[in-house]
Amino acid sequence: MPAIRLLSDNLISQIAAGEVVERPASVLKELLENSLDAGAQSVAVSLEQGGIRRIRVSDDGSGIARADLALAMTRHATSKIASTADLERVATLGFRGEALASIASVARVTLTSRTANDEHAWRIGAEGASHGAIEPAAHAPGTTAEVSDLYVNTPARRKFLKSEATEFAHCAEVFERIALARPGLALTLRHNGRVSRHLLPATAEARTAGLLGREFGDAARELAGEVPGLRIHGYLGAPAQARGTRDAQYVFVNGRFVRDKLLAHALRQAYADVLHGDRHPAYVVFVEIDHGAVDVNVHPAKTEVRFREPHAVHQFVRHAAARALAGAAGESPVPTVSAEIAGDRLVPSARALQASLGVAQPVGTYAAMFAGARDGATPDRPAIAEPFAPAGEIDQPLGFALAQLHGIYILAQNRRGLVLVDMHAAHERILYEQLKTVLDAERSDRQQLLIPVTVQAEAVDVATLEEHAGVVAALGFEMSALSPTTIVVREVPAMLASADIPALARGLLRDLREYGGGQVLTERRNELLATLACHGAVRAHRALTAPEMNALLRRMEDTERSGQCNHGRPTWYQLSLADLDKLFLRGR
Repeated sequence: MPAIRLLSDNLISQIAAGEVVERPASVLKELLENSLDAGAQSVAVSLEQGGIRRIRVSDDGSGIARADLALAMTRHATSKIASTADLERVATLGFRGEALASIASVARVTLTSRTANDEHAWRIGAEGASHGAIEPAAHAPGTTAEVSDLYVNTPARRKFLKSEATEFAHCAEVFERIALARPGLALTLRHNGRVSRHLLPATAEARTAGLLGREFGDAARELAGEVPGLRIHGYLGAPAQARGTRDAQYVFVNGRFVRDKLLAHALRQAYADVLHGDRHPAYVVFVEIDHGAVDVNVHPAKTEVRFREPHAVHQFVRHAAARALAGAAGESPVPTVSAEIAGDRLVPSARALQASLGVAQPVGTYAAMFAGARDGATPDRPAIAEPFAPAGEIDQPLGFALAQLHGIYILAQNRRGLVLVDMHAAHERILYEQLKTVLDAERSDRQQLLIPVTVQAEAVDVATLEEHAGVVAALGFEMSALSPTTIVVREVPAMLASADIPALARGLLRDLREYGGGQVLTERRNELLATLACHGAVRAHRALTAPEMNALLRRMEDTERSGQCNHGRPTWYQLSLADLDKLFLRGR
């Protein structure tokens, strides 16, 4: 067995570089953070071959004095902390004093800098553990860091790099994170001599919309909340615009982009009531917390943090995000449809404003909600409302019903114009919120079926029912096995009495089988209730009378998060009179 030996400084630096310099994007991140810490107002980035050949970052920050240039290239030399107390309250993006030295151990680095008090700039070069002489140079106040030939002396590491296009994409992602974190910063990104991005100083809203797209900006919900020592702000993407990947999720803690499981979980829970399945929301979230309450010295890459009071932070973020996503009774859950003609399409344009909603109160079955309201409408003869609103009705946020379209949509009029409602999606949300309220209150009003319903089932369904009989009863169902392949349903929650009972029973048993009884009532409760609400909601092609439609509109106005169904789809749209005028080219 070989004897224990001390490693050379050069080898130590290369090992440390493995944690900091994963790829060109890692280098760019460190250089950009140095520029921000130097107070730069303008930063220009130039890349060659995806950053593999060269990365050049120029800023107009405070610069580095000649006497400090050599130290800047030395491991564990920094101007940002000086004591343990400083480390416990880090307020800068960089602080470890190892980035430039680590980069120099695997690439060629040139640093040119000038402070406001210097007559001219100074330049130093480094490769490996050796530094070149400090030489005078021409440069405006600020700093330019140039890194060339990444992994020039470690060819084995170079083999792990991807294609030029892939490495540039990672660099562009780092650039965009910095741009989101500092909207007041002017930024330029060039690749192989061609300008890829040129961003002028902007507001946070404009910068976010510019980077995540107009569609995100138009429909995003503004996030804001504050308690002593903790503040959150940013923009949450509309549930209807959720994506198949997490590529548009940005979280910053004190201006630092982080990948934090606690914050990601809190935001996911906030979306739980409006987004189900495998879809992922887009968001840009900024958390500002007392520097002493968060530890950023968790990993050399500085993308992980640790909170002193994680539970309190989780609860604060989740509740703030849930409030922002709650929607509004008086504003469309998606951008109003601006009828700018683009081919045959209507292009969304105006941003929806936010307001608060009341908390839903439980009601009985769908039929009970509309008791006495039916006046002869049939599937062949859709309901047509009176042409005028009842007294004061037009002041309701969702207005009053005009007609039902193809048994699917409700057309209503409010002061702004026309409201289009998907009646199944809207009723699904109402039932879902009622089911949550009932389950939280640990009471379930049951409806005994006049004629018990038998359901053909598989043996696994019967076994699931027997295994989770207690959970089934707690949810308000009375179900039992008649035979190895038959189940009988005798009682259901009162608000689901008019639902498709066989589909309801099968959906319940499927969720119990997939998640288990314990998880269904805790972690997976909302998914189960969403299934029940979906089966219990009024089906498409059911003709509604005008009073029934108006009753549904009023219930929507009293229900939290009624702007989206349980799967994240919008339940209604608003077309203003101006939108309609544009659509029909009035005034042109």
